[in-house]
Amino acid sequence: MSAAAEKFASYDDVLAAPRHRVAELVRGQLITSPRPAPRHAQAGSGLGAKLFTRFDEGDGGPGGWRILFEPELHLGSNVLVPDIGGWREERMPRLPSTPYFELAPDFCCEVLSPSTANFDRVTKMPLYAAHGVAHVWLVDPLVKTLEVYALKGEAYLLHATYGNDASIHAPPFDAVPIELARLWRD
Repeated sequence: MSAAAEKFASYDDVLAAPRHRVAELVRGQLITSPRPAPRHAQAGSGLGAKLFTRFDEGDGGPGGWRILFEPELHLGSNVLVPDIGGWREERMPRLPSTPYFELAPDFCCEVLSPSTANFDRVTKMPLYAAHGVAHVWLVDPLVKTLEVYALKGEAYLLHATYGNDASIHAPPFDAVPIELARLWRD
């Protein structure tokens, strides 16, 4: 098929995607992924709960953030759904009235799976960088690692990689420790 005849997906295609799939729109292409498998869901839910409690609610931590599970981000013409998104409250004092976010987050976390790891690293991370997302964490529940990246200029630099049962202090959430052991439990 010629480039002129190629059909570009729209937001209507995202809305029409099957409910059991995560639908994203990247450079005019609809990308769908399966819903998280159990280990993926455990790691994402566990980390999200810790971040929400300490940094959104301020219970056992400093607060000052809005931490959300699977927020739909409209970044230019792209629609992305990170596993966890975070905005500093001073940048987003109120939630938008739309069912999505046009303001890029300060933090995104992707929980890697065999079917999404390449897409998360090769496609989504550069888009997050292009829209100024300052911090990206990549969690791999199968190898029990957390990679912490910080935006420097137009690209991410690896700040640190943590594994197994580490107790971490990682930016931008370095004010209180996060125990990784609970993310990997069966």
